[in-house]
Amino acid sequence: MGILKKDFQYKIVKNFIQQREVEIGLHYILLMHKRNFNNFDQGQCKQAETVLTGDSFTDTLLMQKKGELEKLSGLQLLPTYAFSRVYNYDSVLEKHKDRPSCEVSISIMWGSDGTPWPLKMGKEEINMSPGDAVLYAGCDIEHSRNNFTGDYHVQTFLHYVDKNGPHTEWLFDKREPYDIPELQL
Repeated sequence: MGILKKDFQYKIVKNFIQQREVEIGLHYILLMHKRNFNNFDQGQCKQAETVLTGDSFTDTLLMQKKGELEKLSGLQLLPTYAFSRVYNYDSVLEKHKDRPSCEVSISIMWGSDGTPWPLKMGKEEINMSPGDAVLYAGCDIEHSRNNFTGDYHVQTFLHYVDKNGPHTEWLFDKREPYDIPELQL
């Protein structure tokens, strides 16, 4: 079962995204944030952060990083969904566990204004640099962040389920699959 055995909670993955990719991704997400007029998260976070879901960039990452995440996890994965979020001053990520479509998740840090904002996995605080990520069992470990005191912090989340696990009905988050003939699941 690879690293995601019964007691697995999370793994820090340094340089999951290479520096040139970080620059491109960060600029893209911040540009989308500046152009945002209606994609705000009113649910999980309280500061109406920009959220990009169903976005071509994040969906491309979901598919392109699947093979690498299968190697890291030791599992065959089915993609469920992806999104990017631009957190702003006073953002909080409430302590929570994820829904079944987030059985295997990775949180990628693109950049920030330099203000540290650790991710809490259980009781441990994790500081990430641009390009770093945390692979975690989203349904099993509580994760959160305290109030952010900076101007902006950018993350992308890629979510999957175990192809041989109990949550396979969450393939593409129960939406129609991508119309890409080359897509190999």
